[in-house]
Amino acid sequence: MIDPRLLTLRVFARCGTVGATAELTGYSPSAVSAQLRELQRVLGMQLLTKDGRGVRLTATGRYLVAGSDALIAQWESLRAAAMAAGDQVQSHFGLGGFSTAAAQLLAPLAATLRSTRPLLDVHVLEANPARCFDLLVAERIDLAVIVAMQSDIYVEDDPRFEQTVLLDDPLDVIIPSDHPLASRETVTLEELASEPWITEAAGSTYHALFTAAFTAVGVTPRIAHEAVEWETQIAFVGAGLGVGLLPRLAPLRSAENVVRLRITGKGKPARRIVAAVRKGSIASPLIQESLGILQVSANRILTARPEVDL
Repeated sequence: MIDPRLLTLRVFARCGTVGATAELTGYSPSAVSAQLRELQRVLGMQLLTKDGRGVRLTATGRYLVAGSDALIAQWESLRAAAMAAGDQVQSHFGLGGFSTAAAQLLAPLAATLRSTRPLLDVHVLEANPARCFDLLVAERIDLAVIVAMQSDIYVEDDPRFEQTVLLDDPLDVIIPSDHPLASRETVTLEELASEPWITEAAGSTYHALFTAAFTAVGVTPRIAHEAVEWETQIAFVGAGLGVGLLPRLAPLRSAENVVRLRITGKGKPARRIVAAVRKGSIASPLIQESLGILQVSANRILTARPEVDL
C-alpha cells in the first residue's frame, strides 16, 4: 500500500498550507507537520522549505509529487483488480457532489448501496467541484459527481483523475403559470427573447452558458434580475419578475405559479455532468456498480421531466 505520509504530501501540494491539509485529511496541523518532517527524514530529501510563516514544496518535493501520480494510479488499479478477483469491496465508500447531484443522484445511490450492501459504510458530502477534487486526492471520497464546466480542472488532462460522462443535463425554461405560453409543452429561445430574464451575474459559468445559448440564435436577451441559487430564481419567476433557465435535474417540487417548458430549435443549452474518480480506481466493482446506478437514475429523471416534475 501507499505510504500515508506520501498521501499527506500530495494533499499538501494541492492545498498549499498545513492548515488546509489538516482540514482535508482529518489530522491535526501538528500531525501533518510531523508526517512531512518524517517523510523528509526517511527519504533523505528536503521536500519543504520555509516561505514566510509557512512552508512550500522545494523543486525536489514538486518532482516527487508529480512522479507519484503514476504510482498512485497503479496502486488504485491493483487494488481494484484485487477486489474484483476476490469478490470483495472496501468497507468505506465516500461520495461527493454539487447540490443538485447530491440531492437527486447521490442520495438515492447511497440508499441503494446501503440496502444492497448492509456492511458498507457510505457517506455523502455536498461540495463544489474544486472541493470534490481535493477530497478525492485526500481519499476522503472515492467518487465525485460534478458539472464539468464549473471546474477549473479539466479531468481528462489531469493524470490524477479519470471521468465518466453521466449525462448532458438540458436546461429548460421556467415561466409564470399565467404566462401566455404556459400551456405549451415546448418553446424556442427566440419566442422569449424580449422577456425580462433572470440569470446569474456576468462572469459566472451559468451566465456564460446563458449568453452562449442566445448568441447561437442571434438575439440579445434583456436581463432584468440576477440570482445565484436555483430556488431564488424559481421564486423570482413565481413572483412574476421574469423567466429563467433551470436544469432538468433540478426539481420544481411545490413551486407556486411556475411551469417549465422544454426548449426546441437552436441554442438548446445543457450542462455536462461527469463522475470523477482517482486514476486507476474506475475498475473497482463498487465504482462500476455505482456508475451504473447513477446513469439509470439520471436517465429516469431526464425522461420524466417536465411532464411529471418529481
